[in-house]
Amino acid sequence: MTTRDPDKTRHDLLEAAFQEIWEVGFRAASLDRILKSTGVTKGALYHHFKNKTELGYAVVDEVIAGWIQERWVQPLGREGDAVDVIKDTVRTASQSAVHDDMMAKGCPLNNLAQEMSPIDEGFRSRIETVFLRWMGAFTRVLKRGQEEGAVRTDLDAEHIAQFVVAALEGVVGMVKNNPKVEFAAGHLEVLFLFLDTMRTPAAQAA
Repeated sequence: MTTRDPDKTRHDLLEAAFQEIWEVGFRAASLDRILKSTGVTKGALYHHFKNKTELGYAVVDEVIAGWIQERWVQPLGREGDAVDVIKDTVRTASQSAVHDDMMAKGCPLNNLAQEMSPIDEGFRSRIETVFLRWMGAFTRVLKRGQEEGAVRTDLDAEHIAQFVVAALEGVVGMVKNNPKVEFAAGHLEVLFLFLDTMRTPAAQAA
């Protein structure tokens, strides 16, 4: 006799929905394809999520938010020179992006922002929360660098954090049109040159 595991069922649905939405977008996402890929019944789906929109919201709140937490928030919180921490995190995330075929599929967070934020407040507010968490991680490491004398204090850490996230999302968006590693690498090198300008003279001399 098969033992039901509601938590696993919910997890499988969320992961499958995440992949489906990443591949084709939310509006084109098919519940039938999600069910087929998981082997979950329609009744079980509606036990956990009352409709497709609620499933999409959960993908943002749980899967995409967790994705950003793992790839960006946690790495940016480690000790070390603030600018080096940022650059190392970007490099590692870029390698993961190539592995996950983000060069063709784009950033799942930004894709949903472009598609759904203008037309659905539930998506917009949830996506904004994830972006704020991401930018907050950059802000914290920059402010730590300022306190430690490694990052220039004439810079507004929050504005820089917003710019860095916007630059990263811009690169990923452009790469969808030109999916070549060297194209993305060239833009990231320019970003790294900018980040190096944030170092204090003392940090540059170290």
